[in-house]
Amino acid sequence: MIRDFLSGASYVFRGISFLKQPGLRRFIAIPLLINTLLFSAATWWAWGLLKKYVLGGLPGWLEWLAWILIPVFSIAILIVIFYCFTLVANLIGAPFNAILAEKVEQLLDGKRIEQKNSVSTMAGDAAKTIFSELRKLLYLISWSIPLLILFIVPGINAFAPFIWMAFSAWMLALEYMDCPMGNHGFAFKRQRQRLKQNRWLAWGFGSTILLMTLIPIVNFFAMPVGVIAATVLWVERLRE
Repeated sequence: MIRDFLSGASYVFRGISFLKQPGLRRFIAIPLLINTLLFSAATWWAWGLLKKYVLGGLPGWLEWLAWILIPVFSIAILIVIFYCFTLVANLIGAPFNAILAEKVEQLLDGKRIEQKNSVSTMAGDAAKTIFSELRKLLYLISWSIPLLILFIVPGINAFAPFIWMAFSAWMLALEYMDCPMGNHGFAFKRQRQRLKQNRWLAWGFGSTILLMTLIPIVNFFAMPVGVIAATVLWVERLRE
């Protein structure tokens, strides 16, 4: 159990090491640009809210509360950024992430998944990846509602943050594993079944990506690293 968890986490560091691969740089550029632009916009938006509604809204005799409100507000914004902007970034970047996963797999074993020559074929693949993102979004919403209710249930609410973090790690594993698995025709239901068979491996991978997503600046690289790491994990542990 612990061994699989740590093994899953190690693939994220493997993904980071692939960022320097010359043959992948042009395929990494677009996901990295999307992530950077959206997270930068989120940070700018969050700072504007902080100045307008927190710092600017405090009367003079309560200015001493700023040092408490800033970290609390920052944590709240991190949560908003994670659940909103990460989903948006992955939705926009889904077609590019599928291409990146294909190139990483080709680099690892030297085999092409499939030739995609026609515009109609590429358009169809883009539509499939976007549809898959929407399926994951519905899955997220269906589980988020009961999990959020746990926060108001006395006794259980003490454990709710940890349950929510475990679910977040699971969702990130599903999010990024969809890139290589989707390239091989795995539907969302089949992806969940394969990851459930390797639950702790998936949680280790997802938890490390979750941590990476919550670290400023580092989160710019979360999407391309997640796609690369998921593809290496797929080739070495989950494909067979």
